[in-house]
Amino acid sequence: MTTEAVTLELDPRKIMGKKVKRLRLEGIIPVHLYGQGVESRSLQCSAPKLIKVLSRAGGNTPITITISGESGSQLAFAREIQWDPIRDSLTHVDFLVAEATRLVSAQVPIVLIGESSGARASGGTVMQQLRTVDVEALPLEMPAQVEVDLTVLTEAAGVIRAGDLAFAANVNLLTDPDEVVVRIEAARVEVDVVSEEAEVEEADEAGSEETPT
Repeated sequence: MTTEAVTLELDPRKIMGKKVKRLRLEGIIPVHLYGQGVESRSLQCSAPKLIKVLSRAGGNTPITITISGESGSQLAFAREIQWDPIRDSLTHVDFLVAEATRLVSAQVPIVLIGESSGARASGGTVMQQLRTVDVEALPLEMPAQVEVDLTVLTEAAGVIRAGDLAFAANVNLLTDPDEVVVRIEAARVEVDVVSEEAEVEEADEAGSEETPT
C-alpha cells in the first residue's frame, strides 16, 4: 500500500544556538531542513502540529514541506527526531529533502494479519522476529507498511521470510530475503523428571520391605 504525502508548514527561524531553549519553553520546536543540492534551512514549528504530523508520517512517509511567506514546496522525510529523555518532550527534528524522481530507502513497518492454523493445531505460538524491513522506492511510491498474512502458516514448522513479503514491482527489498520475519515456535512440553535422589530413596524403601532369607 502506497501512502499519500502529508503536508506541513514551517516558519523561518532566527533564533540559533543555546537560545533555542527559549523557543522550546514557548512550545516551538527548532527544525533543520537539508538535502542534496538544497540550501540548509533553520526553521521552526509549534510542538503540537509537528508531533501530529510525525505520528502520522513516521520515518517512511514523505511530507510535503512549505515555508510560510515563501512559494513552492519540497518533499522530505523525518530523519532525526530528538526527545528530552527526562521530560519526554520533542526537542528537535531534521527533515531530509528528497527528489520525487530519485530512489530513497526507508524502514517499512510489518503488520501481521489473519491467524495461523498451523500454530493453532500444534499449540504453538507465532513469533515475530522482524518488526520492519528496509526497502527502496521513489518517495511517493514508498509503502506505508507491509502486511503479512498468517493464514499461509498451515504447518507446525511454518516460516515466513523477508523474501516472501509482497511488494509492488517498483519497490525493492533491501533486507536479506532469507531473514526470518515470522515463525511458529512449538509448544514446550513439560517432562516430569525423577531425580536420582528420589530413585535412590525408592530403591531403599523397596529393599527394606524385602524379607531376608
